Amino acid sequence: MLKRNMSSSQSSLGRRKRGSASSSKSNTTPNTSSTKSTGPYDRAFQQHLIDHGIYPHRYEYPDGQVPPSPDNMEEIMQALAEPRPSLSPSHFTQEDFRRFERADAHASKEWQVTSTVIPIIEGDVGDGKCVSGQIPFTNLDHLTDGSLVPGNPDRYYGARPEQLDRQIRTELSGYVLPSTQQDLPIVPNFFLAAKGPDGSLAVAGRQACYDGALGARGIRSLQRYAGMESESDGKAYTITSIYHGGTLKMYTSHPLPPASPEARPEYVTTQIKAYALNSDADTFRTGARAYRNARDWAKLQRDEAIREANEKVIRYNHGASATADNQVLSCPTEVSEVSADNTIDPSSQNTLMQLNHDSNVPSSFYDSETSADELTMDVPPVKRAKSVPRFCRRQSGSNTVTSSINGKDVTLSETAE
Repeated sequence: MLKRNMSSSQSSLGRRKRGSASSSKSNTTPNTSSTKSTGPYDRAFQQHLIDHGIYPHRYEYPDGQVPPSPDNMEEIMQALAEPRPSLSPSHFTQEDFRRFERADAHASKEWQVTSTVIPIIEGDVGDGKCVSGQIPFTNLDHLTDGSLVPGNPDRYYGARPEQLDRQIRTELSGYVLPSTQQDLPIVPNFFLAAKGPDGSLAVAGRQACYDGALGARGIRSLQRYAGMESESDGKAYTITSIYHGGTLKMYTSHPLPPASPEARPEYVTTQIKAYALNSDADTFRTGARAYRNARDWAKLQRDEAIREANEKVIRYNHGASATADNQVLSCPTEVSEVSADNTIDPSSQNTLMQLNHDSNVPSSFYDSETSADELTMDVPPVKRAKSVPRFCRRQSGSNTVTSSINGKDVTLSETAE
């Protein structure tokens, strides 16, 4: 009897649970579908970039061909090899290298790498207002279809906002202003992705490819604004780097012309060189020199693109001002006051027509068919109006000036002035 009651109770509980679950499901609103954002930590991220024409280093097309390297790669290599006195053996000593080795060995997390190791590689960064990092690029327009997370490099170098004309900043905001915090560096074209010992080199590579394409697009937008008509000149103006496990890898990113007029531009990542900075002092000096020189070279490219875009605005504003000056002239001369004794000879029809708007004779008077002799008999002496300021408009493509006096227009020849 007890077993039957327990069995009945358990069965009843089971039925209540199922009923409760069923009731809960019936009251639950259906799930709405949402698009998942894709980032460098997702395995599908690299293929997504490739599908949208953003190619990593050593990418090969299905037919076996490879994207072209930038046409100015030799120039970049020469710039990276320029000597830097701050990294000579007398300035960067063996003791300095041991300090770097120790910092690199003790940095077990990414934040430790960026705060203790990277500053030794970077040296003097110059203007601190031109460097930032770990700021999501939420203000930039989407690079692909809108499903990618914003770029977020560990370090990036750009220009001060005030270097670029405010009008251009407004018009190209989605290409050159990474953040809505508008005092941060703009037009970034030098990036670094750093990883700790446990970090993924593959993730860093995806970040470098993505960040580099964003930077190359920004520089390209300024160049096109300044008047460069072609989609690409085949050159790189953007550098991106990876630091992982003591090794520094440096890349360029440059645009390719779109495959069709309707297609987006494509971007290619090309490795410049790699340096095992923790191997010995000489290798560190060579790698750090390349990094610092690349940073300075990127600044030159950025400043030049900004200068050309700013000059475009200046030329446009100057041209608009000159056009306005040609159309609206301030005439300092005035119609002089004439005494009552000075009469106008009405026998000259041309004179009468020219003074029609100035005289106090009704315009219908000049339209009559009465002869000039008859007019001379009946017309009283005519006074000129008192001194009245006038403003002139030069007629486009003509040597005449239209003068406005008392709200009426008179056409004057160039020599009359």
